Amino acid sequence: MIEISDEEFEKMVVEEYDAIPDDMVGELENVAILVANQPIEQRPRLFGLYTGHPLTSRGLYGYGELPDRITLFKNNMQEHSDTLEQLRERVRITLVHEIGHYYGLNDAKLRELGWA
Repeated sequence: MIEISDEEFEKMVVEEYDAIPDDMVGELENVAILVANQPIEQRPRLFGLYTGHPLTSRGLYGYGELPDRITLFKNNMQEHSDTLEQLRERVRITLVHEIGHYYGLNDAKLRELGWA
């Protein structure tokens, strides 16, 4: 298990998000990317969670809507990473996976694409 500060982790998240090619991510609209620790008793244990309305099911969506959220669970990612590079890769894969949910992709499709 590797541990880094919250500030270092948030910096890593920004770096990994910025490194994702624009043609892969596009422009996320009304999406907040958050970092949190998942409560120990909460199951299942997750690396990330998308909460919101995927583009494929939005319909009318506009002014006054709360932003969708992509939450990255720092404690779970750290627990399953032995090196800084493994943690960085886990952040990258989780970001792309959760962004995929924003675009309406399900877990099966994300696994097929190598992002699960």
